[in-house]
Parts: sequence; structure tokens; C-alpha cells
Amino acid sequence: MSQAVATPNSVTSLTGLLLQLADRTLLLPNVVVAEMIAYRAPQVTPGMPAWFLGQIAWRDLSLPLLSFEAASDGAPQVCSGARVAVLNALGGRPQVKFLALLVQSIPRSLKVDEQLPRAEAPLAPLELAAVRLGDTLAKIPDLVGLEQKLADAGLI
Repeated sequence: MSQAVATPNSVTSLTGLLLQLADRTLLLPNVVVAEMIAYRAPQVTPGMPAWFLGQIAWRDLSLPLLSFEAASDGAPQVCSGARVAVLNALGGRPQVKFLALLVQSIPRSLKVDEQLPRAEAPLAPLELAAVRLGDTLAKIPDLVGLEQKLADAGLI
């Protein structure tokens, strides 16, 4: 009698989070999101790019708050019910552990399997792919690219 053995390389699904922005929905692995916090007005520095909303305090740290919409050729918007997703930084910079991303509501959790259906949809800058999840069109963001945009602007 044989038994199936699960190995680290045999993972067939993961938990994703759908993050609602003002003009699109992003799909991220839940492990990227360190914490969701209530929106608070950032400390703004004049003369910054529109996608850099300012700095917010989180756990004794000052984090850059970003608008993904504005960073990918849209416009920043803060709607009622806005939240901040504190993201684990993925760019490998030792001094940058977290980034903050403006979202418009509490994320929705869902299981995503390896057969994630791609969608034919135009991609904006900082979007890697589009996927269809039922009736929802979600974009896969380039979080390393977003962090690089911060570095290129001299903000981290």
C-alpha cells in the first residue's frame, strides 16, 4: 500500500489576497502583506512624485506610503474606508524591510491554485499579468519594480 507524501515542491495552492484599489484589483500572495492598518494621513513632503503619498508611522518605523494607481500611470485617490497594506519589501535592500500601499477596502482572501487562469487585458506599468478569478479581473503587481521606483527617486 502506497501513501502520498507532500513535499515542499508539491504545493498546488496558496492563499492570495485581492486588494481593491480605486481603479483596479491586485492579487498578492498573503505572505507579502505583513499587516493591514487603518488609513492615516501621511507626513507629506512638498515636491515629491504623485505616487509617493508621504511617510506613515508603523511600529516605530517610518514607511513610505505609495499609490499603486499613480505609480502605474493612474491617479492617487483616497476613498472612505481606505486602508493601508504594510507589505514585506522584496527588493533585497537590507535597510528596506516594509513598504505601505494605499488600498480602498479590507482585502478578500482566497485560495489560488497553480492553474490560475490568465486574462487578456491591457497591462499598465508595474503590472506583470492579468488573471480572471470568477467575475473579478485582477492584476499581478511588480512589487520589486515598485520598490525600485522608490530607489530610483531617491526615496529609500
